[in-house]
Amino acid sequence: MTDNKRVIAILLAVAKKIESEKVFLTELDTAIGDGDHGINMARGFQKVGEKLPSLADKDIGVILKTVGMQLVSTVGGAAGPLYGTAFMKAGAACQGKMELDLAGFAVAFAAAIQGVKMRGKAEPGEKTMLDALCPALTAINAEVKAGGNARSAFTNAIQAANDGVAYTKTIIATKGRASYLGERSIGHQDPGATSSLLILQAIAECI
Repeated sequence: MTDNKRVIAILLAVAKKIESEKVFLTELDTAIGDGDHGINMARGFQKVGEKLPSLADKDIGVILKTVGMQLVSTVGGAAGPLYGTAFMKAGAACQGKMELDLAGFAVAFAAAIQGVKMRGKAEPGEKTMLDALCPALTAINAEVKAGGNARSAFTNAIQAANDGVAYTKTIIATKGRASYLGERSIGHQDPGATSSLLILQAIAECI
């Protein structure tokens, strides 16, 4: 069970992880995108980190919605609306909650993914963040159904997301700037799928 203060600690860890990997993310994006994914994500999560201490007494829904709004307003490119929508939808699923168990996380995660699909008009297999997020959700849902614990759920989710990131190297991008490259996008891993994996890793490391 994770309470609201633990959620804030996890989000601060996410911000730290994104900051530490911003050069790597930008290098990935330089190959097939605008070359600004890491810089934009780091800037957005820096602003999130500055905002989080003021949310210490808020419920998890308010915390996640506020994170989403910060990301929409501070992350440039497609990532801002996509990640912002994901966090806002997750927040709506956690409305009024001061604690979250694994099943509750799975519901919020599913809402976040639906938000990304809706905002990006995308599905798995199009070389986007969904190629990491959707397999991770499947792994977590399987663990919830089996009555497993958070540690094993996230271990399996990280492996699934990792496999998803590797899969993005093998397919043609059909969404975003990378889609302009056509077959030349093959061989490059998707920056959005990679940042999604990093966020999941940061959450897992806190569990």
